[in-house]
Amino acid sequence: MKLKRFLLRYYPPGIILEYIQGGEVKTKSIDLLDLSAATDVDALVEDIRKAEPLITASRKNQIVHLILRLQEKLRQQVDHKFYLFKVLRAHILPLTNVAFNKSGSCFITGSYDRTCKLWDTASGEELRTLEGHRNVVYAIAFNNPYGDKIATGSFDKTCKLWSVDTGKCYYTFRGHTAEIVCLSFNLQSTLVATGSMDTTAKLWDIQNGEEVVTLTGHSAEIIALSFNTTGDRIITGSFDHTVAVWDVGTGRRMHTLIGHRGEISSAQFNWDCTLIVTGSMDKTCMLWNALTGKRVATLTGHDDEVLDVCFDYTGQHIATASADGSARVYSAETKKCIAKLEGHGGEISKICFNPQGSRILTASCDKTARLWDPQTGQCIQILEGHTDEIFSCAFNYKGDIIITGSKDNTCRIWR
Repeated sequence: MKLKRFLLRYYPPGIILEYIQGGEVKTKSIDLLDLSAATDVDALVEDIRKAEPLITASRKNQIVHLILRLQEKLRQQVDHKFYLFKVLRAHILPLTNVAFNKSGSCFITGSYDRTCKLWDTASGEELRTLEGHRNVVYAIAFNNPYGDKIATGSFDKTCKLWSVDTGKCYYTFRGHTAEIVCLSFNLQSTLVATGSMDTTAKLWDIQNGEEVVTLTGHSAEIIALSFNTTGDRIITGSFDHTVAVWDVGTGRRMHTLIGHRGEISSAQFNWDCTLIVTGSMDKTCMLWNALTGKRVATLTGHDDEVLDVCFDYTGQHIATASADGSARVYSAETKKCIAKLEGHGGEISKICFNPQGSRILTASCDKTARLWDPQTGQCIQILEGHTDEIFSCAFNYKGDIIITGSKDNTCRIWR
């Protein structure tokens, strides 16, 4: 094994090692999820060197320099005030979803008009329309971090894979017997997973367009799915009140997470693949050990359905959004509620952290999106202007652009 170079990863903090083994270029990452501005760099570098044989004494200064750069990034205060940059009337018929590529240089919209459109964020220009589905385009995604492919899942029971550069459809994935309502790429960008009203999920090979495996076992529709970062596990959340953990390589069900008393609304792995968070219509959020499938905690406090849950990039905090009009922040370590985010005048359907973990963004049926401080629960900014429910919101990777999608049929770009 020969070390080729280091790559810096800001969110979550880490160093990627690119090395050559048997003539092939490979990568491995050193995750520094607990890094803070106060971390003793020399002690940390010693720990890294003991654990990683690729890092020899001659490389020590390089590592120190990289960690100092990561610390500098952590010290940067995020006091970004967002302003409305563009309003886009994206489609004639209602929007279903919006999604950024990693940098936020472009984004996609799905619609009831059976198309997906690709937009340039800076100019607001439509770059291309992806046509071919025979029904609503409901689930959409870029293969981030690469961002050279788009997947679209439709009520026509198919998923299509497209080229961002040319708009060409590489493959149409056929096999589901009912609407596709969720999809996701793995981080390695080798597979796309689709979840359907037919109670199954399917994994598809991006290179050859073949179905790899069907994940069967749920007794109701699958409405959420998520790969872990290493790509060896996938979770599916269903209206049958359960979440299943599957082995990606074999398609075998490893665990069934049983405990919720209502439909699952969302499910996600944390960065280091040790925990799973689930939200449910039973008003609770549950935390599970991803390796054993055992429940670790039930996070209570909401008075109505939990509609969305997420981890921050480091996996240290959990945010929940509820139909009761409030959001909450919990510590993944202590399982205690750290902050209550109160102020919306209606249900909150979407919640996400910025990559730095210093802000939370919520989207509500009160026609506003809001920015919050996750430590204090204080509302920092209200993004106003939509004239109907906001159902989608997202940050780009730098955390300096926001997109919101609304039932008023516009997307708004904030920067």
